[in-house]
Amino acid sequence: MTLNGKVALVTGGGRGIGRGIALRLARDGADVALVDVRADGIDSVAAEIGEIGCKATTFVADVSDRDQVFAAVDHAASALGGFDIMVNNAGIALVGPLADVTPDEANRVWAINVNGVLWGTQAAVAKFRAHGNKDQGKISRIINASSIAGHDGFAMLGVYSASKFAVRALTQAAAKEHAADGITVNAYCPGVVGTDMWVEIDKRFAELTGAAEGETYDKFVGGIALGRAETPDDVAGFVSYLAGPDADYMTGQSGLIDGGLVYR
Repeated sequence: MTLNGKVALVTGGGRGIGRGIALRLARDGADVALVDVRADGIDSVAAEIGEIGCKATTFVADVSDRDQVFAAVDHAASALGGFDIMVNNAGIALVGPLADVTPDEANRVWAINVNGVLWGTQAAVAKFRAHGNKDQGKISRIINASSIAGHDGFAMLGVYSASKFAVRALTQAAAKEHAADGITVNAYCPGVVGTDMWVEIDKRFAELTGAAEGETYDKFVGGIALGRAETPDDVAGFVSYLAGPDADYMTGQSGLIDGGLVYR
Protein backbone atom coordinates (compact mmCIF):
# COMPACT_ATOMS: atom_id res chain seq x y z
CA MET A 1 0.00 0.00 0.00
CA THR A 2 2.50 2.58 -1.20
CA LEU A 3 -0.05 5.36 -1.66
CA ASN A 4 -1.57 5.43 1.82
CA GLY A 5 -2.71 8.91 2.72
CA LYS A 6 -2.55 10.19 -0.86
CA VAL A 7 -5.40 11.79 -2.80
CA ALA A 8 -5.62 11.19 -6.54
CA LEU A 9 -7.91 12.50 -9.25
CA VAL A 10 -8.53 10.48 -12.42
CA THR A 11 -10.27 12.03 -15.41
CA GLY A 12 -12.21 9.68 -17.64
CA GLY A 13 -12.50 7.52 -14.54
CA GLY A 14 -15.83 5.91 -15.29
CA ARG A 15 -14.74 3.26 -17.76
CA GLY A 16 -11.88 1.55 -19.56
CA ILE A 17 -8.34 2.56 -18.69
CA GLY A 18 -9.52 5.30 -16.31
CA ARG A 19 -11.54 2.83 -14.27
CA GLY A 20 -8.57 0.45 -14.13
CA ILE A 21 -6.26 3.23 -12.96
CA ALA A 22 -8.67 4.44 -10.29
CA LEU A 23 -9.16 0.95 -8.86
CA ARG A 24 -5.42 0.23 -8.84
CA LEU A 25 -4.61 3.50 -7.06
CA ALA A 26 -7.26 2.64 -4.47
CA ARG A 27 -5.85 -0.85 -4.00
CA ASP A 28 -2.50 0.82 -3.37
CA GLY A 29 -4.07 2.95 -0.64
CA ALA A 30 -5.08 6.23 -2.30
CA ASP A 31 -8.41 7.98 -1.93
CA VAL A 32 -9.68 8.79 -5.40
CA ALA A 33 -11.74 11.51 -7.05
CA LEU A 34 -13.43 10.21 -10.18
CA VAL A 35 -14.16 12.72 -12.93
CA ASP A 36 -16.04 11.97 -16.12
CA VAL A 37 -18.37 13.65 -18.56
CA ARG A 38 -21.11 11.19 -17.52
CA ALA A 39 -22.21 10.32 -13.99
CA ASP A 40 -23.31 6.71 -14.51
CA GLY A 41 -19.86 5.16 -14.83
CA ILE A 42 -18.13 7.04 -12.04
CA ASP A 43 -20.84 6.24 -9.51
CA SER A 44 -20.30 2.51 -9.97
CA VAL A 45 -16.51 2.86 -9.82
CA ALA A 46 -16.85 4.88 -6.61
CA ALA A 47 -18.80 2.00 -5.11
CA GLU A 48 -16.04 -0.42 -6.09
CA ILE A 49 -13.46 1.82 -4.43
CA GLY A 50 -15.55 1.86 -1.27
CA GLU A 51 -15.52 -1.94 -1.25
CA ILE A 52 -11.70 -1.81 -1.41
CA GLY A 53 -11.75 0.31 1.74
CA CYS A 54 -10.71 3.70 0.39
CA LYS A 55 -12.67 6.92 0.00
CA ALA A 56 -14.05 8.03 -3.34
CA THR A 57 -15.83 11.11 -4.58
CA THR A 58 -17.30 11.90 -7.98
CA PHE A 59 -17.58 14.99 -10.15
CA VAL A 60 -19.11 15.40 -13.59
CA ALA A 61 -16.97 17.59 -15.85
CA ASP A 62 -15.96 18.11 -19.46
CA VAL A 63 -12.16 18.33 -19.47
CA SER A 64 -12.20 20.60 -22.50
CA ASP A 65 -13.70 23.31 -20.26
CA ARG A 66 -11.00 24.92 -18.11
CA ASP A 67 -13.38 26.16 -15.43
CA GLN A 68 -14.91 22.72 -15.02
CA VAL A 69 -11.47 21.12 -14.59
CA PHE A 70 -10.50 23.63 -11.92
CA ALA A 71 -13.84 23.00 -10.19
CA ALA A 72 -13.19 19.25 -10.26
CA VAL A 73 -9.79 19.67 -8.61
CA ASP A 74 -11.28 22.00 -6.00
CA HIS A 75 -13.96 19.41 -5.25
CA ALA A 76 -11.44 16.58 -4.95
CA ALA A 77 -9.25 18.48 -2.50
CA SER A 78 -12.21 19.61 -0.41
CA ALA A 79 -13.99 16.26 -0.33
CA LEU A 80 -10.92 14.12 0.32
CA GLY A 81 -8.81 16.48 2.42
CA GLY A 82 -5.75 16.93 0.23
CA PHE A 83 -4.39 16.66 -3.28
CA ASP A 84 -1.32 14.72 -4.42
CA ILE A 85 -1.81 12.99 -7.79
CA MET A 86 -3.43 14.25 -10.99
CA VAL A 87 -4.08 11.67 -13.71
CA ASN A 88 -5.10 13.38 -16.96
CA ASN A 89 -6.55 10.26 -18.53
CA ALA A 90 -9.63 11.43 -20.46
CA GLY A 91 -9.34 11.24 -24.24
CA ILE A 92 -11.09 10.46 -27.49
CA ALA A 93 -10.03 8.96 -30.82
CA LEU A 94 -10.70 10.02 -34.40
CA VAL A 95 -10.35 7.55 -37.25
CA GLY A 96 -10.26 8.77 -40.82
CA PRO A 97 -8.06 10.08 -43.62
CA LEU A 98 -6.38 13.41 -42.92
CA ALA A 99 -7.86 14.75 -46.16
CA ASP A 100 -11.38 14.32 -44.76
CA VAL A 101 -10.98 15.72 -41.23
CA THR A 102 -13.35 18.60 -40.55
CA PRO A 103 -12.54 21.64 -38.41
CA ASP A 104 -15.11 20.55 -35.81
CA GLU A 105 -13.59 17.06 -35.57
CA ALA A 106 -10.03 18.36 -35.24
CA ASN A 107 -11.02 20.97 -32.69
CA ARG A 108 -12.89 18.44 -30.55
CA VAL A 109 -9.95 16.01 -30.43
CA TRP A 110 -7.58 18.84 -29.57
CA ALA A 111 -9.90 20.33 -26.94
CA ILE A 112 -10.16 17.04 -25.03
CA ASN A 113 -6.84 15.29 -25.61
CA VAL A 114 -4.53 18.31 -25.44
CA ASN A 115 -6.35 21.18 -23.78
CA GLY A 116 -7.76 18.77 -21.21
CA VAL A 117 -4.21 17.86 -20.21
CA LEU A 118 -3.19 21.52 -20.15
CA TRP A 119 -6.11 22.57 -17.95
CA GLY A 120 -5.55 19.57 -15.68
CA THR A 121 -1.90 20.47 -15.32
CA GLN A 122 -2.72 24.08 -14.50
CA ALA A 123 -5.37 23.13 -11.95
CA ALA A 124 -3.16 20.54 -10.29
CA VAL A 125 -0.15 22.85 -10.00
CA ALA A 126 -2.31 25.58 -8.48
CA LYS A 127 -3.72 23.16 -5.91
CA PHE A 128 -0.35 21.60 -5.04
CA ARG A 129 0.99 25.09 -4.38
CA ALA A 130 -2.07 26.19 -2.41
CA HIS A 131 -1.77 23.14 -0.16
CA GLY A 132 1.94 23.71 0.38
CA ASN A 133 2.83 20.20 -0.72
CA LYS A 134 6.48 21.06 -1.35
CA ASP A 135 6.83 22.79 2.02
CA GLN A 136 5.55 19.59 3.64
CA GLY A 137 8.22 17.55 1.84
CA LYS A 138 5.74 15.95 -0.54
CA ILE A 139 6.46 15.11 -4.16
CA SER A 140 3.33 15.80 -6.18
CA ARG A 141 2.47 13.94 -9.37
CA ILE A 142 0.99 14.82 -12.73
CA ILE A 143 0.50 11.79 -14.97
CA ASN A 144 -0.77 12.23 -18.52
CA ALA A 145 -2.30 9.90 -21.09
CA SER A 146 -0.28 9.75 -24.28
CA SER A 147 -0.18 6.67 -26.53
CA ILE A 148 1.93 4.60 -28.87
CA ALA A 149 0.42 7.10 -31.34
CA GLY A 150 2.39 9.75 -29.49
CA HIS A 151 5.59 8.01 -30.62
CA ASP A 152 4.52 6.88 -34.11
CA GLY A 153 2.04 8.64 -36.36
CA PHE A 154 -0.51 6.06 -37.51
CA ALA A 155 -2.32 6.19 -40.83
CA MET A 156 -6.04 6.94 -40.42
CA LEU A 157 -5.28 8.18 -36.90
CA GLY A 158 -3.38 11.31 -37.89
CA VAL A 159 -5.15 13.91 -35.76
CA TYR A 160 -5.29 11.55 -32.79
CA SER A 161 -1.56 10.87 -33.21
CA ALA A 162 -0.84 14.61 -33.39
CA SER A 163 -2.75 15.17 -30.16
CA LYS A 164 -0.78 12.47 -28.37
CA PHE A 165 2.54 13.85 -29.64
CA ALA A 166 1.39 17.17 -28.16
CA VAL A 167 0.78 15.49 -24.80
CA ARG A 168 4.39 14.35 -24.79
CA ALA A 169 5.51 17.95 -25.44
CA LEU A 170 3.34 19.29 -22.63
CA THR A 171 4.68 16.58 -20.33
CA GLN A 172 8.29 17.51 -21.04
CA ALA A 173 7.70 21.26 -20.73
CA ALA A 174 5.71 20.93 -17.51
CA ALA A 175 8.36 18.66 -15.99
CA LYS A 176 10.99 21.32 -16.63
CA GLU A 177 8.85 24.20 -15.42
CA HIS A 178 7.61 22.56 -12.21
CA ALA A 179 10.50 20.48 -10.94
CA ALA A 180 11.33 23.33 -8.57
CA ASP A 181 7.80 23.02 -7.15
CA GLY A 182 8.44 19.41 -6.15
CA ILE A 183 6.21 18.11 -8.95
CA THR A 184 7.04 15.26 -11.30
CA VAL A 185 5.28 15.11 -14.66
CA ASN A 186 5.26 11.91 -16.70
CA ALA A 187 3.05 10.21 -19.28
CA TYR A 188 2.00 6.66 -20.06
CA CYS A 189 1.72 5.41 -23.64
CA PRO A 190 -0.57 2.39 -24.00
CA GLY A 191 -0.96 0.32 -27.13
CA VAL A 192 -3.95 -1.80 -28.17
CA VAL A 193 -6.13 -2.00 -25.08
CA GLY A 194 -9.28 -4.11 -25.07
CA THR A 195 -11.71 -1.30 -24.22
CA ASP A 196 -14.79 0.31 -25.78
CA MET A 197 -12.54 2.87 -27.48
CA TRP A 198 -10.81 0.15 -29.49
CA VAL A 199 -14.16 -1.41 -30.38
CA GLU A 200 -15.16 1.92 -31.92
CA ILE A 201 -11.77 2.32 -33.65
CA ASP A 202 -12.13 -1.14 -35.18
CA LYS A 203 -15.68 -0.42 -36.37
CA ARG A 204 -14.56 2.82 -38.00
CA PHE A 205 -11.67 1.08 -39.78
CA ALA A 206 -14.17 -1.50 -41.05
CA GLU A 207 -16.39 1.26 -42.45
CA LEU A 208 -13.51 3.01 -44.17
CA THR A 209 -11.50 0.08 -45.49
CA GLY A 210 -14.06 -2.67 -46.02
CA ALA A 211 -12.32 -4.93 -43.53
CA ALA A 212 -14.50 -7.22 -41.46
CA GLU A 213 -15.25 -6.06 -37.93
CA GLY A 214 -12.54 -7.35 -35.65
CA GLU A 215 -9.98 -7.68 -38.45
CA THR A 216 -8.14 -4.41 -37.76
CA TYR A 217 -8.06 -5.12 -34.04
CA ASP A 218 -6.68 -8.62 -34.65
CA LYS A 219 -4.08 -7.22 -37.05
CA PHE A 220 -2.75 -4.79 -34.46
CA VAL A 221 -2.80 -7.40 -31.70
CA GLY A 222 -0.91 -9.76 -33.99
CA GLY A 223 2.01 -7.34 -34.01
CA ILE A 224 2.41 -7.34 -30.21
CA ALA A 225 5.53 -9.22 -29.11
CA LEU A 226 3.92 -10.54 -25.93
CA GLY A 227 1.14 -12.08 -28.01
CA ARG A 228 -1.99 -10.61 -26.45
CA ALA A 229 -4.00 -7.42 -26.27
CA GLU A 230 -3.36 -5.05 -23.40
CA THR A 231 -5.74 -4.76 -20.46
CA PRO A 232 -6.57 -1.69 -18.36
CA ASP A 233 -4.79 -3.39 -15.46
CA ASP A 234 -1.57 -3.52 -17.51
CA VAL A 235 -1.72 0.26 -17.93
CA ALA A 236 -2.79 0.84 -14.34
CA GLY A 237 0.24 -0.96 -12.95
CA PHE A 238 2.54 1.45 -14.74
CA VAL A 239 0.53 4.48 -13.65
CA SER A 240 0.70 3.23 -10.06
CA TYR A 241 4.48 3.11 -10.38
CA LEU A 242 4.54 6.70 -11.69
CA ALA A 243 2.34 7.76 -8.76
CA GLY A 244 4.46 6.06 -6.13
CA PRO A 245 7.77 6.66 -4.33
CA ASP A 246 9.81 4.44 -6.65
CA ALA A 247 9.31 7.08 -9.38
CA ASP A 248 10.60 9.99 -7.28
CA TYR A 249 13.57 10.50 -9.63
CA MET A 250 11.62 10.17 -12.88
CA THR A 251 10.18 13.18 -14.66
CA GLY A 252 9.49 14.39 -18.20
CA GLN A 253 9.19 10.86 -19.58
CA SER A 254 6.51 9.25 -21.73
CA GLY A 255 6.90 5.54 -21.18
CA LEU A 256 5.63 2.93 -23.61
CA ILE A 257 3.52 0.22 -22.01
CA ASP A 258 2.31 -1.72 -25.04
CA GLY A 259 3.54 -5.32 -24.79
CA GLY A 260 6.18 -4.76 -27.44
CA LEU A 261 4.59 -3.00 -30.41
CA VAL A 262 6.41 0.31 -30.75
CA TYR A 263 10.07 0.50 -29.72
CA ARG A 264 11.99 3.61 -28.64
